[in-house]
Amino acid sequence: MEDVHTTLRDPALLRDWLQDARQRTLELISDLDDQQLMGPRLEIVNPLLWEIGHVAWFQEKWVLRHLYKRRPIRSDADALYDSIAIPHDVRWDLPLPSRRDTLAYMAAVQEEILSLLSGTEDLPEQLAYFVLYGIYHEDMHTEAFTYGRQTLQYPTPPITRPQASHPAGEGTPSHSDEVTIEGGRFFLGATGREPFVFDNEKWAHPVEIKPFRIDRYAVTQGQFLEFVEAGGYHNPDFWTEEGWGWRRQAEAEHPVYWKKEANGRWLRRHFDRWIPLEAEHPVIHVNWYEASAYCRWAGRRLPSEAEWELAACLQPGTDPASSSEAKALYPWGNQPPAAGQLNTDWLWLNTIPVTALARGDSRTGLRQLLGNVWEWTDSVFGPYPGFTPDPYKEYSEPWFYTRRVLRGGSWATRSRMLRNSLRNYFTPERRDVFAGFRTCALDQ
Repeated sequence: MEDVHTTLRDPALLRDWLQDARQRTLELISDLDDQQLMGPRLEIVNPLLWEIGHVAWFQEKWVLRHLYKRRPIRSDADALYDSIAIPHDVRWDLPLPSRRDTLAYMAAVQEEILSLLSGTEDLPEQLAYFVLYGIYHEDMHTEAFTYGRQTLQYPTPPITRPQASHPAGEGTPSHSDEVTIEGGRFFLGATGREPFVFDNEKWAHPVEIKPFRIDRYAVTQGQFLEFVEAGGYHNPDFWTEEGWGWRRQAEAEHPVYWKKEANGRWLRRHFDRWIPLEAEHPVIHVNWYEASAYCRWAGRRLPSEAEWELAACLQPGTDPASSSEAKALYPWGNQPPAAGQLNTDWLWLNTIPVTALARGDSRTGLRQLLGNVWEWTDSVFGPYPGFTPDPYKEYSEPWFYTRRVLRGGSWATRSRMLRNSLRNYFTPERRDVFAGFRTCALDQ
C-alpha cells in the first residue's frame, strides 16, 4: 500500500471540485484562437493546447491507469503528454490533436473518473488521494495558464466568479509596522491533520528559531518604486553576485512589467492593458534576486521558510515547542478559508491593497499570509528529514537544491489547496509567476 495522505473522502465534494477545476481550465482558453493556443516558443510557458491535454493525461495516468489498470483512452497519450519524458522545447513540434479532439479526450477522462466517484459515501483513501492530486495538479496548471496569459499579453481571462466589492486598504504600510515573533523550538512541516499533504511537506520536525521581527504586510509597489528610483538596479552592492549577473544579462532596470512614461508616471502591464502602479498593492512579478536586492537596500532580509511558517502557525495560549499539534492549519486557526479572509480563486482578477482583509490575519497579526501574492523566502528548496517520495516521484525530488521556496499563494491560487505548511518553489530568476515578498528586520 502506498504511503499517501488525505482526510477528504467525500465523493460529492470531489466531484464538485473535479468539475470546478475543469470549468476553470476551459474558461482560461475559451477566448483564445488556435494560434494563441500554441503561442510562441518560450522557456517559461508551454503551448496551451499541449498543457490542457497534459492535465487530463495526468488524471488518467494516476487514477484510471495506476489505480485501476485501465487501458489508455488514447494510444498516443504517453507520447504526447508525459512531461517527464518530453523535453520542454519539443512540445511545440508534437503532432497534437486538434482543439476539438483534445477537449473530447479531456471529457472522456473526466467522465470515467466521475463514474468512480458515484454510488459511494466514503471513498478509499487511495482513490481520494489520487483524485485530489489530479484536481490540485489541474489547479496548479490553471494558475500557470493565468500567468502564461500575462506573459503572452493576452486579454484578462473571462473568469466566472462571484460578485464582490473591491476591498479597501487600512492605512499606509511601512517596515516599521512589524511583528515580533519570540522564536524557540518549532515543528516545521505537515502534522497529518491537513486535508492533503504533498511529499515535500512530510513531516513535522523540530527546528530552533531565533527571535525575529517580520513585516505585517507584503512589500508594496510604492515601496519597491522607491528602490527603483534610488538606483537600486544599478548598484551591485545590493545584489548577490549571481543576482547581479542575472540583472546584467537580463538588462533589468525595474520589474518586468513596469514602464515609465515621458511625464514620469509609472505604469504596470496587467494582461493586455497598461495601468498606473497601485502603490498600496503588493509588488508582483519580481524574482528572488530582485527581492533580496530590495532587502539589502532597505536594510532588511527575507524570512526563512521556517520563520514564515512559525509566524503563520502560532496560536495564542499554545506552546509551539510542546508538539506539532499546537500548530494552526491556517493563519486564523483551523477552519478552512472563508469569504473575506483572502484574495484567491481569481476573485478580483488582480492583487488588492496589502492592508485589506483583516479577517484573514494570523493570530500573530500578520495580514495576507495566504493569497494575493506568493512570497519568496530565503530558503533553498530541500527535503525534510526522513523524506521519501510519494508515488508521483517527480513532484519534488528532482528539484531539490535548485530552487527557492515560496509560501502563501496568489490571487490565482485555489483556496482549497492552501494551508500554512504548503511549499512552492521556483528557480530564482523567474519573474513571470505571481510572486512578491515580505521582509524581516536584520538580526541584532
